[in-house]
Amino acid sequence: MEIGVTFCRWIDSYIFIVTAFNALTVKSKQPTPNPNGIVLDDEAAVQRFSTAITYQTISYEDRTKFDFDEFDKFITFLQESYPTVHEQLELEKINGYALVYKWTGSDSTKKPIGLASHYDVVPVLDGTEGNWEQGPFTGAIEDGIIWGRGTLDDKIGVIGILEALEKLLTEGYEPNRDMYFMFGFDEEIGGEEGAKAIAETLKARGVTFDFVLDEGGAIVENMVPGVEKPVGVVGISEKGSATVELTIEGSGGHSSQPKNHTNIGRIANAIAKLEDTQFKGDLRGPGEDLFEFVAPEMNVGMKYVFANKFIFEPIIENILLKQPASAALIRTTIAPTIFHAGEQSNVLPEKASAIINLRLMPGDSLDYVKNFIEETISDDDIKVTITGREASKVSSIDGWQFKAIQQAARNVNTEAVIAPYLMVAGSDAKHYDHVSDNTYRFLPVQITSEDLNRMHGTNEHVSIENYLNAIRFYIEIIKESNK
Repeated sequence: MEIGVTFCRWIDSYIFIVTAFNALTVKSKQPTPNPNGIVLDDEAAVQRFSTAITYQTISYEDRTKFDFDEFDKFITFLQESYPTVHEQLELEKINGYALVYKWTGSDSTKKPIGLASHYDVVPVLDGTEGNWEQGPFTGAIEDGIIWGRGTLDDKIGVIGILEALEKLLTEGYEPNRDMYFMFGFDEEIGGEEGAKAIAETLKARGVTFDFVLDEGGAIVENMVPGVEKPVGVVGISEKGSATVELTIEGSGGHSSQPKNHTNIGRIANAIAKLEDTQFKGDLRGPGEDLFEFVAPEMNVGMKYVFANKFIFEPIIENILLKQPASAALIRTTIAPTIFHAGEQSNVLPEKASAIINLRLMPGDSLDYVKNFIEETISDDDIKVTITGREASKVSSIDGWQFKAIQQAARNVNTEAVIAPYLMVAGSDAKHYDHVSDNTYRFLPVQITSEDLNRMHGTNEHVSIENYLNAIRFYIEIIKESNK
């Protein structure tokens, strides 16, 4: 008995020593910042961005509502505002409004790099115009803030890249590889005629990128528990998006003589089962990569847990599943969004249906999702149909490509922790997967969680400092990609 107790104590001590050693020796994955003190003509750059916001380049689901006069005016504005870019770089328009600039490098044996963005914006919801502190298309500048649609999503990317190009070209900088700058005009409705057409055109010409960088994650304050510094997340994949329809048909009848389980009740029961069951959470892939990169920057307690994930993984997963934002990083999500049934209060509907939106984890196929739903609801009379796309491929975090993005971001935002993550929303980046070895998603601005909600909402704005830092980032990433 005494030997057994001694042995258990020895095991406990050994485990503590090993886990403490792991926590104390975990190494930072952050490159040392190398600030280059890039000097910009701040006032002129801010004024050009302000003007860019005034063009109402709005995407509508109904394409007949597009006001292409505004798009034409915006393109003319770009040509007038960035004369050196338009004199020295090749510009091709695809489908009239998707813009592709090519900067020819000195070494044709190197694969090209692509920087992508989009200049269309979402509409302002009818009835909310009066809730804006500054008009959504005024480009107002007040107290160090630039206001309006596109200040974050995503004219800041288009204008930031062009500002960077204009500066580098006027300074005589020359890249050693070809560089493409690709700007979509319908990203907010899927990018079919913009980014997708760009990618298909380049693929037909045999162009393959070393990497493409599009919008995506940002540098967010108070993002990760245990990390006091802002965390910049670079999407290395984006979740798939699927629509599932549940449908049941059968006899209706008078509401005075209902069956115990009506069509509405059975669809509602199916949804309840799905919400109660959920897909299993699993800390793997890009979600796991995120915590490996931020763990060395955590406080002692959190560092101890994440440095010893092999022991604490079930606890970590349970913690992450408690919050919707973190749960979305480790499982396929289920979101019922539409329910159709019935037309009259005293008539049982003969048909009931529900629409569910799912965001798929990398590795979860559409067939797997459909089978999971059918097995979970366990009702043969409910028809399950699924449409959509699976998650994008997962890009490398070990090669120079990701490290170049990290370095460029750290050079500008020296205190930020830059880490890979799984993007839960969609972007044009998915279209470039077919023509690029790696596809990354990063918006180079430091913002709060409240700012994220303003991207498609009321009072979208960005600080002047953030906008100017975005320009600096694009200068840095161009240089880092050509070393």
